[in-house]
Amino acid sequence: QVQLVESGGGLVQAGGSLRLSCAASGRSFSRAAMGWFRQAPGKEREFVAAITWSGVSTFYANSVKGRFTISRDNAKNTVHLQMNSLKPEDTAIYYCAANTASISFTFLGRYDYWGQGTQVTVSS
Repeated sequence: QVQLVESGGGLVQAGGSLRLSCAASGRSFSRAAMGWFRQAPGKEREFVAAITWSGVSTFYANSVKGRFTISRDNAKNTVHLQMNSLKPEDTAIYYCAANTASISFTFLGRYDYWGQGTQVTVSS
């Protein structure tokens, strides 16, 4: 079992930055790939970024590549998403998720555990 709690969301102007955090508990965390997904109103949940359990490899959606950075600290059981140069189209609820099989990192269906989400709103 893995429990996930996101924090760090809020309202920011376009061009600004936010740092999301995900606090994890459970024995499986250190061996799980972790991902961030987002869901805008009226849209399907989509992949944003993922990181392997070792932290060596990261993956990003094309829409956020170069602006967002995912990282993890296994000693503190945390995952972060640094979001820079934010755009109004980044507005969404952001979810942290754990992929205990550590495969198919961009595929939503491979993630076993999900947090409740944190709202990010970017004003123009």
